[in-house]
Amino acid sequence: MSSFNIIKDPYWRRMLIRITLVIASVAIVVWSMPRDSRTYFHVETGKPWKYAEFTAPYDFPVYKSEAAIKAERDSVLREFEPYYKYNTETGSQMVHKLMNDYAQGIPGLPADYLFFISNRLHSLYDQGIMEQKEYSELHNDTSKTIRVVNGNEATSVSIQEVYSPKTAYEQLFIDPKLAPQRNVLKRCNLNDYIVPNLIYDRERSEASRDELLSGIALASGLVQKGQKIVDRGEIVTEKTYRIIESFKQENERRNEDITQNQISLTGQILYVTIIMICFTVYLSLYRIDYFDKPRSILMLYALIVLFAMATALFMRNTFIHVYILPYAMVPIFIRVFMDSRTAFMTHFTMVLICAVMLQHPFEFIAVETIAGLVAISSLRELSQRSQLFKTALIVTAVAMGVNLACDWMRADALTQIDYSTYNYLAVNGIAMLFGYPLLYLLEKAFGFTSDITLIELSNTNNELLRKMSEVAPGTFNHSIQVANLAGEIANKIGAKAQLVRTGALYHDIGKLSNPIYFTENQSGIDPHEMLTDIESAQIIISHVTEGLKMADKYDLPQVIREFISTHHGQGKAKFFYIRYNNEHPDEPVDDLLFTYPGPNPFTREQACLMMADGVEAASRSLPDYTEQSIRQLVERIIDSQVADGYFRECPITFRDIQYAKTVLIEKLKTVYHTRISYPTEKKEANAEKKGEAE
Repeated sequence: MSSFNIIKDPYWRRMLIRITLVIASVAIVVWSMPRDSRTYFHVETGKPWKYAEFTAPYDFPVYKSEAAIKAERDSVLREFEPYYKYNTETGSQMVHKLMNDYAQGIPGLPADYLFFISNRLHSLYDQGIMEQKEYSELHNDTSKTIRVVNGNEATSVSIQEVYSPKTAYEQLFIDPKLAPQRNVLKRCNLNDYIVPNLIYDRERSEASRDELLSGIALASGLVQKGQKIVDRGEIVTEKTYRIIESFKQENERRNEDITQNQISLTGQILYVTIIMICFTVYLSLYRIDYFDKPRSILMLYALIVLFAMATALFMRNTFIHVYILPYAMVPIFIRVFMDSRTAFMTHFTMVLICAVMLQHPFEFIAVETIAGLVAISSLRELSQRSQLFKTALIVTAVAMGVNLACDWMRADALTQIDYSTYNYLAVNGIAMLFGYPLLYLLEKAFGFTSDITLIELSNTNNELLRKMSEVAPGTFNHSIQVANLAGEIANKIGAKAQLVRTGALYHDIGKLSNPIYFTENQSGIDPHEMLTDIESAQIIISHVTEGLKMADKYDLPQVIREFISTHHGQGKAKFFYIRYNNEHPDEPVDDLLFTYPGPNPFTREQACLMMADGVEAASRSLPDYTEQSIRQLVERIIDSQVADGYFRECPITFRDIQYAKTVLIEKLKTVYHTRISYPTEKKEANAEKKGEAE
């Protein structure tokens, strides 16, 4: 029972979640990592060796190439003689059968022809007859002779001296005496009396073959421990290539040792665990709110694991360079959906894990870390497709520059640089362009809302906004004004302006259910005159709940729903609340009947909307629009919101609030500026003057 209570405790529950994330990530990454990653060299004959000096860490043989071994096998197999058992009874049986079948002689031929044919068959069987398939294979093979086992003796016989049933039949008619009678003899079906008497001896043949092949040496030399194999910048010759490949084979053979595999596995587990713990600690200290968003935290760990698995896969297929993988996509995705600091930490964590799988990780860490930093800096927000294209170009150029710098630092001459790497980096840049459709998939899979989606929702031709402009034009104009004001506040305080603008456009969509009950949509007739204050308050308050229902109907993102529910917070429908109190001074008032469901704003963006919404709505009731009256209105509305505690759960500062006041005052002064009076043209006076002049 005590363990159950521990799990229910919020602190231990959060710790359990974090431990589970670390263990699961480490398990998947380590499972995918190659155990012999240190042997993965990218070597090409005729190209410079781009790694550090390579010396033999232990003695190992220089294995022959597959082509060389095959050539030796072919040479040895030319001397190979397959074994065949000679059946002495087969010939006698077939001749005896012939004599019985034609005891009365062959029709149409003299009696001596039967004896002559039997003698010819005896001669053919003495030579040997084998199966037709085996006969054809031997003639197509390199073997020239076979070993015929007769009793306890085995003699070499040329394959030209034995027959197949077909060639033996033809051999009968080579004889001058039988050739003229071929047409007559065809009716005798002499081929029925020609069957193989040489039987393939598989056991002896395979034993002889294995004995011959066992004499082929797989190695052609020995490399001793400490011997220099190749140095940085040296051209890889065919011999050097063979030595390096031999080292790979020997290393793989040694890695089959259980003890060594266990040590390698332990090291990988320890390394990845430490890195993942550091990453989790960072999130716990600086981005703890992400743990309250399961999809956000899942995406961070999933991206690290997926790219680590992809790197492991590329390392196993050495013909594919890891630089093809667009690692810079990771910080771009996280920057768009979260923040820059988390984007860099996630990217750096991923790079450190992937680097350990490479033979020489320094260049990889340098190139990919700087590429990630450039990606984060060049793409602060993604609102246009061209931005991703520009970012891909910049990241590719910088990555090539960093890689070139590393090549220059380690090369003695420009000819020693391997320029094929830059082709892979170019492909990497092209692959980054696929980040645009992948953003959409991530957005839907993890429930994020990108700036691109917000821009699409901000289009006034959108179905819901177009409906608002037709059904509730006053609310539509109000929403546009609030969007402009709230967006300016967000820009001033460093909040997400596009998010605020989009949220402001939809914050009052609930008014579409009863547009006539809201003053901005009325034209002289007030339906509230026929209702009680409580009924009127309920209708006014219901635009929040109705707005949430409409948001569900039109599948609006969660962040937009939050603007709908928080733009009045837990405030009251003050007009009807105050009037009800004045009319019923001696009666207790149920405040809940006049209170919005809330919650209060919990983000800076929601606070911007609440301030702009309250001020814009109140500004329409001013009798005159002077700087003093606008200033007093703004101060009164926002100070009232602060005093009522609407911003207690919101990370907004007093400085932000003061900036908001300044922005609202200046913008409202511009919106409600005083226009000059244009003079009226006196047409009659001008006409009289014109007549006098004439």
